[in-house]
Amino acid sequence: MTAERFARLVEVLNLRQPDLTVVSDSVHKGQNLSAIVRTCDAVGIMDVHSALDEASFRAHTGTTMGTHKWVQTHVYQDVSEPLKQLKSANYQVVAADTAGQSVDYREVDFTRPTALLLGAEKYGISDGASAFIDTRITVPMLGMVESFNVSVACAIILAEARRQREDAGFYQQRRLDDDRYRQLLFEWSQPLLARYCQKHQLKYPALDNQGDIIDRDWRADHQL
Repeated sequence: MTAERFARLVEVLNLRQPDLTVVSDSVHKGQNLSAIVRTCDAVGIMDVHSALDEASFRAHTGTTMGTHKWVQTHVYQDVSEPLKQLKSANYQVVAADTAGQSVDYREVDFTRPTALLLGAEKYGISDGASAFIDTRITVPMLGMVESFNVSVACAIILAEARRQREDAGFYQQRRLDDDRYRQLLFEWSQPLLARYCQKHQLKYPALDNQGDIIDRDWRADHQL
């Protein structure tokens, strides 16, 4: 781990937005799921929630639950599970949906704790998710097609969320709590040691400002 690499990890963590997330409602196509996760990383989103059984998610993306390198993915059998959790944490659920009463996506206040809900490629938002929606949004179309591909719509909407949050100063200071910050910084900078600690149920050792373990005897104590 070079000093420059460690500094970059710190910089990225300082830009993470813990109160902005995406919920995919049975989005099956691997290229769409991968593109959604990639966009989430690009705008500082830490967690993605996918209503899709874990075997299917892994088959479509090559990623097992929780192991995406920069964005943690949470997989559920039923989309109501993450939506209930997010609503109880006072998130607004904003659904990308061309059906029904939808507003222009730029009219939404994305500085609020927000979960962007994305429906399946062919069927859209499921009935099980509808009860949790606060606002339905659409990206205005100027051509003959009715809507963008789901991953493209995700990128357009999250770009607006990023713009609003940048204007509000959300990227100017770290918004992660100390415990999550230290956890992710260790897992990102010391992935092999993180897996060792998880396997043996050990607390992560503290790091210095170069990404090295402060306790110089820690490795020897654990025969590493």
